[in-house]
Amino acid sequence: MGPQNRRDGNHPDAMINDFRALLHNSQDAMHRVTIYNGTRESLKKTSRNKTYTSDEQLHAMALCIYHGIKVQVEGLEGEYSPQICRCTGSQSWRRGVRRNDWVWVKQCPRRCYGALNGRLPWQLQRQFRIKLLNKDGAFVEYWLTLMLTTIPENSGNLDPVSNFVQVRKAPAAVALRVFSVGNIVGRVHVIPEIATSSKTGDVRNE
Repeated sequence: MGPQNRRDGNHPDAMINDFRALLHNSQDAMHRVTIYNGTRESLKKTSRNKTYTSDEQLHAMALCIYHGIKVQVEGLEGEYSPQICRCTGSQSWRRGVRRNDWVWVKQCPRRCYGALNGRLPWQLQRQFRIKLLNKDGAFVEYWLTLMLTTIPENSGNLDPVSNFVQVRKAPAAVALRVFSVGNIVGRVHVIPEIATSSKTGDVRNE
């Protein structure tokens, strides 16, 4: 997972203060379903409160939206430098278009996915922090993110023509996932095979 990530708290969304409000604020139905199910599964796996199953408890959980996280990125010589990964959701970035960065997400500790070395490029959609009250009466914070996922082509090996690793968006039914922000290890530059036409706007990035 790499070094501990720090969260950039400069841009919290003050209008969303609990989990119910986050769901109501999500206009896309698939986003709502994935946030709900993914958050619940994440809490079941990591929380010490194994009896935590109530919809009422989940909806009332204190929550804060953030528009960026700061990660420590390892350089070629083992040095670390800070890097901010931005995620504004549906909101604009600096009075322009929205900004939801593509980031490297560590999937597992062992080497896999060929040249990707256990990482996949996923796109941030939402970043949020929730607080869960454990059985011992202590609050525990969880930093989670909703992501648009990809799957590797050619087992993650370099394409012989382009010399790039190619990935494609996962099928719609499993395209979105809720993941711990602790697995983000830095921004990634993704080059679309088919770029959006700036003149007509009739082709989406693929």
